[in-house]
Formats: sequence, structure tokens, C-alpha cells
Amino acid sequence: MSQISAINATVARDQFLQLLVAQLQNQDPLNPVSDTEFISQLSQLSQLESLQNLDANFSQVLRLQQLTSGTSLVGKTVTFTDEQGSTQTGTVSAVAVNNGNFELTIGAAQVPLDKVTSAR
Repeated sequence: MSQISAINATVARDQFLQLLVAQLQNQDPLNPVSDTEFISQLSQLSQLESLQNLDANFSQVLRLQQLTSGTSLVGKTVTFTDEQGSTQTGTVSAVAVNNGNFELTIGAAQVPLDKVTSAR
């Protein structure tokens, strides 16, 4: 799980627990909230945390796939779209991560992996 996802999950859990305590403190003693409602709320929180963990895992798998794709292109000739929208061709000499994005070194250019249109 990424650090931001972990912080968000902790904040969501803390907010939920604060709301739960406030609900318990302020409920009508003659008409209390049923235990099934609390169980339902806890179940929803658990599902939310599971979805956040799943999202973080998918993000890691995607980054690994991008890294594998980028490294498999080293030494290959690729066609890519440059910043001006022109189609260029060159040989990949390296792969780097710049601000969390994978970039290929092609000649003197740093080309984002998603700009590659073909490889041979």
C-alpha cells in the first residue's frame, strides 16, 4: 500500500470510529440503534479498506508491468510520438523513472513510455 493510501485509510477509519462513538453517545436510550446497523457499518468500513488495498496492489502491478515493458525495449528500435506530435524512430538506450513516470532514453530525448507506438 502506498504511503498516501495508508494515510487515507487511517483517516477514514479514525473518522468512522469518531462517528460511531458520537452516535453511541447521542442515541436515544428509549430507541437505541440496533446491533445489526453497527455490524453493517463495520462491514462497509472493512469493504472500503479492502478496496483501497486492492487499488494499491493493482497500482504496484501496473508499475511492475511498465518497468518490465520499458526494460524489454532497451536495445530495440522504437517508433514514438515526440512533443510536437511528429513520429520519430530511434534505439532505446536506457529506462528511467522521472517523477513517478517511466521514460525511455532514445538518443538525446527522454520519451514517456506511453508515447511509444511500435517496437522492432
